[in-house]
Amino acid sequence: MPSVFVQGRPTAASYPPPFAPEARRGSVRRVTEVGEEVLHRPCRDVTEFGPDLAALIDDMFRTMYVAEGAGLAANQVGVALRLFVYDCLDDEGVRHVGHIVNSVLAPLGPSARRLLDEAEGCLSVPGAVVAVPRPDRAVVRGLDRDGEPLLVEGTGHFARCLAHETDHVNGHLYLDRLSARERTAALRQSADRRDEVFARRSANAATLD
Repeated sequence: MPSVFVQGRPTAASYPPPFAPEARRGSVRRVTEVGEEVLHRPCRDVTEFGPDLAALIDDMFRTMYVAEGAGLAANQVGVALRLFVYDCLDDEGVRHVGHIVNSVLAPLGPSARRLLDEAEGCLSVPGAVVAVPRPDRAVVRGLDRDGEPLLVEGTGHFARCLAHETDHVNGHLYLDRLSARERTAALRQSADRRDEVFARRSANAATLD
């Protein structure tokens, strides 16, 4: 089995390098935080494919790595478009790298999924990690930066990533899946750890090459 998938397709194990090539071209953008309006409303479809979209994807990859994330949606850098990037391992250690434009999460029948209640974090809720139930499989359809069709499937941790990022472009945070008590605890955890997280991001931004 190939150890790396790019845009949902198997590729040589030596590619991509430690950071996806897009990150070398990109610039770091500010990560939006819970409470900002852009995170709490559905994003609009991408309708223009070209250099501006490609540059946004590059910036999102670089920002994701600086923030130590496995995925990042466009509204997390203040752009209300249905787009996310990812660099995520599944439960078998296979690496998945890519971006998805206009993502739609395919529904799974009851017999095709098993809920996993595992730890989950979010770059827009810095420092908080809580258990969130998610299906152990996800299928996402969308487009690449050139407007070509994509189908990306994931299991385990990668399925969680795909579902989490598609939630973002639909205007939802993982906090929305928690009880009021769990949400309050997550926000308290974030407040306690926020300064530490931002200090680490600043250090990463200075050293990422």
